[in-house]
Amino acid sequence: LDVAPGEFVCLLGASGCGKSTLLSLIAGLGAPTSGGIEVTVGRPALMFQEPALLPWLTAAGNVELALKARRVGRRDRAGQAERLLSLVNLAGQGRKRVHELSGGMRQRVALARALAQDSRLLLMDEPFAALDAITRDALHEELIRLWSEQQLSIVFVTHNVREAVRLGQRVLLMSSRPGRIVRE
Repeated sequence: LDVAPGEFVCLLGASGCGKSTLLSLIAGLGAPTSGGIEVTVGRPALMFQEPALLPWLTAAGNVELALKARRVGRRDRAGQAERLLSLVNLAGQGRKRVHELSGGMRQRVALARALAQDSRLLLMDEPFAALDAITRDALHEELIRLWSEQQLSIVFVTHNVREAVRLGQRVLLMSSRPGRIVRE
């Protein structure tokens, strides 16, 4: 599997076929049992299926956490977090707590946090699976806009054929047991 700079690739397959495992390996969260993985753009940013936001922090605080991990200075973090929240259409929502946000808003905060990692490679593990169709469609449009504007490479895991065809420049179909890419 090769992903070119600026390319949007969707990994499509049934539940349990190894899509998320492959994404975890690309992210460096595990080691392959054979073969190898080479990521040439630095550490990838990873966005999970669940937003995984810290409930005691505000929306901006959750984004600032990624900035802090990158060692962005305290003075710059608030401004950068607000800019990133604006980028995902959450301008002015930074002071809201997680429980005050809708599911779609939570995913936008998670996306802003992933973008805060300042990586050229964004790995997304079924990030919109739990959302209603209207919210999912809106987030698809926003993701396409962000991908284009930010010139990111994206590897997007889904089991939704419509989502894969809508988003990906390339769609790679995985088989189950053993999980292999069987068709493009």
